[in-house]
Amino acid sequence: MNYADDFSQYYNGLLDGMYDCVDRIVLNGYFPLGQQGGGFRHWWRQLTGSDETLNQEHLQRIAGRFSRRVHAYANKQNLPIIHCKTGERKHLLVPQYKPTDPNFKGLFLILVAKAPALVWEVKTNKNGALHLERKTPWPYVNHYHFHIIDPDWGHITIKMSGHPPFGIQLILNGHEWVEREARKQTVSYIKEGNCFVGGSDYQTLDQIADALCGHHAIGRLNEVCDRWVYSCCLCFGLSLQEQEMSGFRYRYSCYQLEYSRNLLFARGRMLDNVFQGVIDRTRKTLDVDRLKTIFGRKARPAHRAKPGKISPRFECVTDESAYDLTVFKVHFGRLTLKIYDKSARVLRVEAVAHNVKDLRCGKVLEKLSTMLEKLQRMAVDFLNVLKAAHISYLDENILDNLHQPTHRGAKRLAGIDLQSPRMRMVCESILSLAPKPGGFTCIEFVEQVQKSSQNYNRRQASYDLSKFRGKGFVERIPGTRKYRSSDFGIQTIAALIILREKVVRPILAGTIDKKVGRPPNNIQPIDKHYENLRNEMRLTFQTLGIAA
Repeated sequence: MNYADDFSQYYNGLLDGMYDCVDRIVLNGYFPLGQQGGGFRHWWRQLTGSDETLNQEHLQRIAGRFSRRVHAYANKQNLPIIHCKTGERKHLLVPQYKPTDPNFKGLFLILVAKAPALVWEVKTNKNGALHLERKTPWPYVNHYHFHIIDPDWGHITIKMSGHPPFGIQLILNGHEWVEREARKQTVSYIKEGNCFVGGSDYQTLDQIADALCGHHAIGRLNEVCDRWVYSCCLCFGLSLQEQEMSGFRYRYSCYQLEYSRNLLFARGRMLDNVFQGVIDRTRKTLDVDRLKTIFGRKARPAHRAKPGKISPRFECVTDESAYDLTVFKVHFGRLTLKIYDKSARVLRVEAVAHNVKDLRCGKVLEKLSTMLEKLQRMAVDFLNVLKAAHISYLDENILDNLHQPTHRGAKRLAGIDLQSPRMRMVCESILSLAPKPGGFTCIEFVEQVQKSSQNYNRRQASYDLSKFRGKGFVERIPGTRKYRSSDFGIQTIAALIILREKVVRPILAGTIDKKVGRPPNNIQPIDKHYENLRNEMRLTFQTLGIAA
């Protein structure tokens, strides 16, 4: 299922390898009968034999019993159980309790924190008949975070509500599964935090990771969920006998997914130069308002590390980063595309679905392979857009042909005049929407342009998009009402904007004789180029007799 991308192919000569991998997987577990009042009453009859005990007191008693059993088990097994405060970063507490024994298996930590959950309220109508109502908004109740080490999946977190129907959320990591599979197959790898680094067999790791994108991965996930949910978590609320007697079984759906493509550069300095160049050239083009940079303690290595000299280190964190870490993000609703540097020589591109509902392919676990294929396609398209915007291109006759009219069918369309402020805003908006997964609609295009100018409507957008389609800069996605930017369009528009904003305007502004102060101690290469161009332009203007 691996697709090639233009960015990695362009820099292939600088790479030692690349691999794709599923990162974070978040699943929701729910008991189908417990989601509706009638189904919950049916389950209660199966559990107790009648509705006589279905009241608020008994429901609260089950939640209290769940808490007492968890605490009693933790005390008996000498397990740490920590009650977290609101807003506390729970994942930061886990590393100090994580077992160091590589053969450890089972539960090692329980965290307790409040979060909203489905809670049923039992009421009676005027005739004395029972009926169930969901408490709205969902109340904040205790959730128990069970941290488990699985022999196949490594660290797993199961978050469970203590109130029936005991909603759960499971968090897994694809990199840990790949690591254990590589260990079983005796594949060489070096893992730093959540990333495989230099010295690893990237080709084999990529083949192992690809197994998580197939249909058989659904069975693996079902198996690991059932292995721990019923025996390690639900047993505090319902014994195994009560689970079987009442027919309590979970179904799983996807909630969040992350998919990454990792590029291993031959040298750390190459990675720095390429990534900083991408940021510098595409940040404004793709409308990235804010960059997150964490400054590290070390400079990236200029040469390739020798075999046997690589020592694993901990993953970069905010206050202990070994190398500078810059995160470049583009958000589209609940979908995020980001690119950042990992370790000394790894550049990672991630496609994140914060809620898989926005992928528009269903949420049930059986659709996992379809969701991952869409995320991979998003990551590849994002890299294609980055390459097109980063390596801009101007055709020999583009400046002469740009303002010329075009035809679409029998309709004659005007050309594109970049001296018009409206056309410049349209160009910038097309580039900003270029990485949007699935393309963009006319309404979304209007909203993007209106960020710069409120005097822009849908009629103008339709006409402008037709002009850009006539030039081959934008194309209609077949069978939809959406548009997408072509690679040729991205390269050309980005080059024209850079030429106007970073070449023509600065040089013309610098050709006027002005009193120049003392130069700075550290001059960037681009500033030296500007100064040389300005001096030559002044001489050229004097020769041509142009007053400046």
